[in-house]
This record gives sequence, C-alpha cells and structure tokens, in this order.
Amino acid sequence: MGIGEWILQNIFSFLTAVGILGGLWFTARSLRDEAKTRRISNLLTITSNHRDVWKEFLTNPNLARVRDATADIIKQPVTDAERVFVTFVILHVSTVYYTMNDQLVVKLEGLRRDIAQFLSLPIPREVWEKIKVIQNDDFVAFVESCRNWK
Repeated sequence: MGIGEWILQNIFSFLTAVGILGGLWFTARSLRDEAKTRRISNLLTITSNHRDVWKEFLTNPNLARVRDATADIIKQPVTDAERVFVTFVILHVSTVYYTMNDQLVVKLEGLRRDIAQFLSLPIPREVWEKIKVIQNDDFVAFVESCRNWK
C-alpha cells in the first residue's frame, strides 16, 4: 500500500480529528472571551452601585460627618442615617470582595487603600466594629488586613 492509498483511506479520520481539535480551540477561545466580557460587565455594575451609594452621601446633608476625620462620636453618637449609610458602603465592599475572589471582576488595585482610609474615620470605624460580628469570617479577615495595610 502506497502513501497515496493510505491518505485516501485515512483522510476522513484526519479531517474528523482536525474538525474536533478546531471545535475545541474555538470553544476554549469563546469561553475565555465571554469570561473577559463578563468581568467587564461586572465591573460596570459595581461602578454603578458605587455611584448609587455615594450619591446618597452627596445628596444627604445628614451624612456630612461620615467623612469627617474629626467627628466626635462620644459627644455626638453615630446617627441611624450614618449607620445605615456606612453599612451600605460595607455591604458594597463585601460584594466587591467576593466578586474579586471568584475572579468575576478585574482586580481593583486601590481597594485595600480605600478601605483603610475609609475605616480610619471615626464614624465608619465605629459602625464597622459593631457590624463585623455579623459578617463572614473571611471578609472580616480581609477588611482587618486592609485596616493594617501600610
């Protein structure tokens, strides 16, 4: 049997194998592209949610003390509005943390610094200390590591 006869007898098997390998490559490429698209979509959703949370801060004068580094929570305790707002911020951070852990969003480089700065303020620090006991342990460990971040 010559090479020509062998090719004729095995061409169908060869083309089938090439087709299968091509299909697998195309599927892998499509899945990778879809994952990238999903991460960007998730980032846009997180950005939208971030904007919504902070829009409340900008439009509600009762929340002005939240970002005041000199707020005296002994003389003037944290108000319900301040507590709810900071809780929303922390819930938002929790969402970001879990989406980053599951690689469902592109990594946010400044997140640790942002958390450290926010929780260094008197009102957010006070609210965090009260609500961290009802948060998941891994999230609490992450936030605490951010607070100790230099």
